[in-house]
Amino acid sequence: MGTRSTDSRLIDTIGQILILAYQEDTEQLSSFLGTTGCHVEVLRQMHRSEYKNYSRSYLCLLNHRKAWEQALLSEKPTLIVEADFVPVANFAQLPSPFDPNDKHLGIAWLYTCASQIYTITDQGYAQGYSTAMVAYVITKQSAWRLIELAEMVKADPGPEMYTPWDSGIEYYLRDRNFHNYVPWRNYGEHGGIPNPEHQQNNLSTTHRADVLYGPLAFEPAYGKVLKERTYGRVKGLGRLLLNKYLRGPVLSGSTHPGRLLRFALSRQFTLRL
Repeated sequence: MGTRSTDSRLIDTIGQILILAYQEDTEQLSSFLGTTGCHVEVLRQMHRSEYKNYSRSYLCLLNHRKAWEQALLSEKPTLIVEADFVPVANFAQLPSPFDPNDKHLGIAWLYTCASQIYTITDQGYAQGYSTAMVAYVITKQSAWRLIELAEMVKADPGPEMYTPWDSGIEYYLRDRNFHNYVPWRNYGEHGGIPNPEHQQNNLSTTHRADVLYGPLAFEPAYGKVLKERTYGRVKGLGRLLLNKYLRGPVLSGSTHPGRLLRFALSRQFTLRL
């Protein structure tokens, strides 16, 4: 279930960590991630006059695209995190959420939102769906495809329109024969405040990790940690009970339904918020 002692550590499978920021203070995050021994770099978006009418979602896409372009230069997978990601304290010791030997790795989320599991591999890794790009791993091969996707969004609907581009990444990569992974538990929390564009487009204004691997390394910017973590846990349990995390047709159509059930249930067996 991603907790076996034989698993490769995540930090040993990646070549670099890129932190995406605009005006946020990234010192605490970069210092903590630097203790892992991995190369850490902050990619800070600079405002340009042509960005004046761009939607927030497109500006976000531009920042991620910059990281995808840099991922092309790394032979090993690249970990990309947004500035409001708050890792768990034991981040450096955690196992990889993806099979390090998978030559078709597309994306592996370390933080999930609206996640679903599709299958559990023979090695115990979960392949599935997520949205939100708070923390994830990609390869140089999948980075090419994500840059293609960014070009498609640029053409239609264009920079000035809101588009939930992150919600389609799993489908986009899967349709191109990539394997996409979701973690057993979250490697950190989304510490940011609600995005006003989400409310304007009838989307959930707040998303938090449903289950964490451990206590957080530092306090999130959103404050009221107990309230927000309770919200995340309750919502996660609700999605499980409502068959949103593991959907009925997926379970009934699986050749290994027991694996899916064990994965879905065991990750919730903790009293930690």
